[in-house]
Amino acid sequence: MAAAYRGHIDEIKEELREIEAELAEALRQEGHSALAIPVSERMDERYPDAIFSHKLAAHLAGLGWIGKSCLLVTPEVGPRVRWTTVLTNASLQRTGEPAVERCGSCRECIEICPVGAFSGRAFQPGEPREARFDALACDRYFAEVEKETGYKTCGLCVYVCPFGRRTSARARSAP
Repeated sequence: MAAAYRGHIDEIKEELREIEAELAEALRQEGHSALAIPVSERMDERYPDAIFSHKLAAHLAGLGWIGKSCLLVTPEVGPRVRWTTVLTNASLQRTGEPAVERCGSCRECIEICPVGAFSGRAFQPGEPREARFDALACDRYFAEVEKETGYKTCGLCVYVCPFGRRTSARARSAP
């Protein structure tokens, strides 16, 4: 199961890399500057911090909210989504506003986390991620799981989110 999950994540990352490269090239062909920001790239291998927050960009674009799991949660598929970004100087029409958090009193992601990495605090712009999420604890757990299984996976917070679970249930019951 972990191998299938990891393989799926790797396939999605590769597809996103292809899409971001194609989009950036199309923007350049139109005479704009464009910079594809790689999906899931760390600034420093010793600390789990990305070079750019795709989740925050998606939140600011109105695609979802930053949930108690510090993941971007969409109304359609919950946190079951991967993000990438292309920065450009092209004049774009704004189509959304940052989404309002809809987790409410739900604490499922907090309670299922095997290392207690989430504080349960709501996202506040400008507040450091560490106020809500212990990324090092999560990263250490991933390393432990990798030693045991050969795969650096967990995903329990993604699995348990009610927004994503509703979508999965609908997909399973579709004809």
